[in-house]
Amino acid sequence: MTDQPAPLKRVLRFMGDNPIIPLIILLIMLIGVLEYMRPGIVNERWMGNTIKFAIPLAMLAACQTLTMLTGGIDLSAAVAATISAFVMATQVPIMGVPLAICIGLIPAILIGLVNGFGVAFCRVHPLIMTLGTGLIGTGCLQVYQRFVIATGSVVPDGLAWLGTGRTWGLPNSLLLFVPFAVVVIWAQRRTGFGRLLYALGSNQTASRISGVRSWQVLLALYALSGLIAGVTGLLYVGLIKAPSLSLVNPLLLPSVAAAVIGGTSIFGGRGGYAGTIVGALILTVLGTLLTLMQMPEGARRILFGLIILAVTTIYIRLTDQSR
Repeated sequence: MTDQPAPLKRVLRFMGDNPIIPLIILLIMLIGVLEYMRPGIVNERWMGNTIKFAIPLAMLAACQTLTMLTGGIDLSAAVAATISAFVMATQVPIMGVPLAICIGLIPAILIGLVNGFGVAFCRVHPLIMTLGTGLIGTGCLQVYQRFVIATGSVVPDGLAWLGTGRTWGLPNSLLLFVPFAVVVIWAQRRTGFGRLLYALGSNQTASRISGVRSWQVLLALYALSGLIAGVTGLLYVGLIKAPSLSLVNPLLLPSVAAAVIGGTSIFGGRGGYAGTIVGALILTVLGTLLTLMQMPEGARRILFGLIILAVTTIYIRLTDQSR
């Protein structure tokens, strides 16, 4: 009898050491429930649509994953993405597509630099700093709208092709996302910058004593987060084809949830982008499942939150048992 728990412990330890495996199992289970509720729904077209809508969420969640590794967060990411999309779309009739895309990315990078300056030099907590810059960015966007309301807006055909098009049944957005994901995952584990993110999240004081210039890391980190948010906004407006003042805002909290479900600790020092990608897929499939159940919006939000809490709790227990 005493030997029976040993295999279970080994399984739990294996899952704790390889946390992406239970996430993939959960994703498969959700897809199985979806197929059971409506036989035939899981087909090539459904998978393509699921991936297509999960990609912008996963890209925005990269901002959360990278900043969370240092114990921070980026609540301005959705606003930065929205500003980039709106500015780009309104500048296309005036400047042309290439220059409009460059102009659209500038505000997102500036928001990131301001966040990095506030966190690194002014020692403002990242939650407060990014929340404040997000609010300021929203106000600036509303002011900007008044000056360009007469020019109209245009979503470039190239971005529409990237956001909504398919090639051989696969979303064209994979052409952007696959290299992006490979670079982020590689940079986290194989570069000095990535290792510094984990070091700052594990113990910022010890890192500073060891000679790490944390201000440089944080400034670069939040500027990078702003750039990623800007690119996400451009991709998302190509998917939606209609710029607005709140275009990407609905993805903010799901992006945080995707990072947390994917195993990134809000206290820093633990996590990775591979888990975040699976977390974004889980949330996208879960959203489809709740829509299929035809629940009222209030009940959907309650159940959605409860499932996120349950998955996160189980995941933390698994990873803690592996230590």
